[in-house]
Amino acid sequence: MTVPEERERWTPMTPTTLPEPRQPADDRAAWFTYTAAGDQIVWSAALSAMLGRPPAEKEMTRQILSRYVHRDDHAKALGSITDAWTSRNTVHTTVRLMRADGGWFDVDCRLEPMMSPDGTVRGIRGTVRDVSTRERARRESARLTRRGETVQASLVEPDPATGLLIRAGFADEVDRTLRRSGGALLVVRIQGPNPGEGVRPERSADLLHQIARLLEEHVRPEHLLGRVGPNEVAVLFADTSWRDAREQARNLMAALREQTLAWGGLVRFERDAEAGSHGLLIDAEQAWRQSREADRALTRLAHPVPVRDRQGTYRSRVADALGTDRFTLYSQPILELQTNKVTRHELLLRVLDEADGPQSPIQVLDAAERLDAVFDIDLWVVERAMRLAADEPGLCLQVNLSGRSVGDPRLTTEVEKLLDRYGVDPAQLTFEITETALIGNLSEARRFADRVRDLGCGLALDDFGSGYASFRYLRLFPIDLVKIDGEYVVDLVDNPQDQVLVRALVQVCQAYGIHTVAEFVQDEATLRMLRELGVDYVQGYLIGRPSPVPPGRLRSA
Repeated sequence: MTVPEERERWTPMTPTTLPEPRQPADDRAAWFTYTAAGDQIVWSAALSAMLGRPPAEKEMTRQILSRYVHRDDHAKALGSITDAWTSRNTVHTTVRLMRADGGWFDVDCRLEPMMSPDGTVRGIRGTVRDVSTRERARRESARLTRRGETVQASLVEPDPATGLLIRAGFADEVDRTLRRSGGALLVVRIQGPNPGEGVRPERSADLLHQIARLLEEHVRPEHLLGRVGPNEVAVLFADTSWRDAREQARNLMAALREQTLAWGGLVRFERDAEAGSHGLLIDAEQAWRQSREADRALTRLAHPVPVRDRQGTYRSRVADALGTDRFTLYSQPILELQTNKVTRHELLLRVLDEADGPQSPIQVLDAAERLDAVFDIDLWVVERAMRLAADEPGLCLQVNLSGRSVGDPRLTTEVEKLLDRYGVDPAQLTFEITETALIGNLSEARRFADRVRDLGCGLALDDFGSGYASFRYLRLFPIDLVKIDGEYVVDLVDNPQDQVLVRALVQVCQAYGIHTVAEFVQDEATLRMLRELGVDYVQGYLIGRPSPVPPGRLRSA
C-alpha cells in the first residue's frame, strides 16, 4: 500500500543503512509493513490467511492497494496512510479488504509511522483486526434507520381537508370488518346550506372540516369515519345491529341537516358478505342519490344489492351520463425540455356534478373499472380525442385508457375504425395505460399495444414508480414514454431519496430507449433539477393548469 508521491519522503534509501523493520511479537497477529526502500511490503501469515493468498513477489504496492482494498475504500485507505506518514502519528481507520475469492471483510487498521535514525519516516507498520461482525451490525442498523426515514409510516395518509381516512384506507377497514363481523355503512352527501347551493371550491374545505368535526362529536369511539368522495363522508358501524345502526344514522343525519343540506344512504352487511367494500360503498352512494331524488334525509338498504343488479344499475348510470353530456374533457399542456416548447397535451376526463361543476372522475372510474363498465367511458374519450386531432392537424394528444379497457379485445378494433373515420394522423395520439394492476388479459393488452404502435400511435405508461406500473411492463409492452409519478416530483428539491429514485427511473428508461415525463411540476427549482436529471418532458401547474376543451370542438357529429 503506497501513499501519494511525495518526492522528499519517497526517495529510495539504501537498505543497509536501516535496521530491519520490527514485527509484532505475536506471529498469529495480522500485520504488514511498508518501507519506502525498494517500495517493499511484507505481511504476516495470518494476514495472508485472511486475504486468501500472500502478495506476489513483483507486485508493486499501488497494485496491492488496488487489488486488496475495496474500491470504495481506496481513497480512505490512501488518505489514512498519508496522514500517518506526514503527521508522524498513529492513525486508526476501518476499511474493507478483498479476499482472493472475491468476497470482502471489514478490518480495523492501526497505522504507525516507522522512523529512521535521522528522524524521517521510512515506512508504515499496520496491525489489522477483523471486525466484520461489528461492522455488519452497524450497517444493518444504518440500513434500518434509512428505511425508517424513507418508507411511509402508513400506506394510507389522512385526507388533508378533514383529517379523516381517504377512500382507499376506509375501504380497507370495511373489508377488515367484513372478515370478522357484520354492521352497516353510511355514506353522506354534503350539500350547501341552502337548496340548490353547491359546495363551492372556496368554502368546500372549510365546510367539510366542520362536518368532519361534527361527526366526530356524535359517533361512538368504536365507529370509523372516512372521506370517500369530493363531498362525501362515510361512517362504518362495525359489529352493530341493524336496529342500532338505523337509530344512529337518523341521529347523525338530523345533526348534519341542522348545519347544512345533506342526504344519506345506509346499507346493512353481514360477515363474509358477497359484496366487498367497493360494492357496499357503491350501494350506499346509490342510496343517498335516492334520498336526494325523494327529498328525504336517509334511504336504508337492509341488504347489499346483488352483484348483477349493481352492475346493471351502474352501467345505466354511465350510459345516462354519456347520453346527457355529464362527462367533459379538460386538457393540460406538456413541455418538451429539449425545445422548451409545449409539444403535446394530456386529455383529462371530468364529471359534471349537478351543483358543484366539474369534478375529478376518480370515484366514478374506480367503480366503473371494478364493475366492468369503464370501456364505454374510455371509448367516449378516444372518439373525442380523434375529433380534436382531426380538427387541428399537428396537435399531439395523450389519451388515458384504463388497464381493463386495454385488455378488452374490442378496443383495438374500435381504435382502427375511429382512425379511419376521422382521417387522423396516428402520430398525433399517444395512449396512456393507467391502473396497470387491473389488466386482466395481458395477451390482448399486448395485441392492442403492438397494433397501435404499428398504426403509428404512441404508447405511454402512467404513474410509473407508484406501485401500479411495474418495471415488468417495460419489457412486456413497447412503451414509448413513461410518466414518473408526481409523488416523487412534488418534493424533489428537498428530498434526496426522491432524487435518487427519479435519477434511477430516468437511467432505466434511457437504457430501454424510453422518454420520460415528470408530473406535478410546480416551481422553477424542480424544473431545473429535472433538466439536470435528464427528464424529457414535464407537466404541472408551472407549465399550465388543466383547462376546459371548448365544447364546440367536442359536440357530437
